[in-house]
Amino acid sequence: MGRDKLFDTLRNNDMLVKPKKNYKKTTNSYHRYHKYSNRIKNLKITKPEQVFVNDITYIRVKNTYAYLFLTTDAYSKKIMGWSVNYTMKVKDAKKAIKMVCKNRIHKTNVIHHSDRGIQYCTPQYTDYIESKGMIPSMTEKDHVYENSIAERVNGILKDEFAIGEGFNSLKQARSVIKSSISIYNNTRRHMSLGYLTPNFVHFNPWINLDNLKSEIVLNCNRISG
Repeated sequence: MGRDKLFDTLRNNDMLVKPKKNYKKTTNSYHRYHKYSNRIKNLKITKPEQVFVNDITYIRVKNTYAYLFLTTDAYSKKIMGWSVNYTMKVKDAKKAIKMVCKNRIHKTNVIHHSDRGIQYCTPQYTDYIESKGMIPSMTEKDHVYENSIAERVNGILKDEFAIGEGFNSLKQARSVIKSSISIYNNTRRHMSLGYLTPNFVHFNPWINLDNLKSEIVLNCNRISG
């Protein structure tokens, strides 16, 4: 059966991971540091490593919280880098970017898009990403909608891979998150990618996703007709 049919079956049998509301605030945008404008608001994203979207989400570890930094390619939806720790410091954000730099396949400049959280606005961080060829861009008003790709990836990891259920230790959290991201990048098919995987799209930028998605819609209409 297809993915939609599978999820209908799981839902009907109460076998889906139940989404939980985010009660832990991870964004502090009330600070004195410079806030950059939104460079991707009207931008057409046409290739991998044109825009990286960044976000922080919380996960439970025993009786406290840890914080997961994620960097995702806006075109291929591939998670390029991540880090998880009990703190939300600049060093934790930079650790995710160091992984991004190792995973990059193109050396051209890329837009680094995030919310206006203090971690992303400090000169210590913005100077660092600019030294890596990344151009800062930030949400302006409705930060959830202006960073929807990053929010969506957070939701997939929490709802489909159950990382929101909590862990017994930070070591266990890191191990499970690493495995989950590998499965997500290599085997999780996306409707927005024409049912291809993030890694496949990232390493095959010649694929025309618009044509592919139009073809899928046309075939679905033929089947349903």
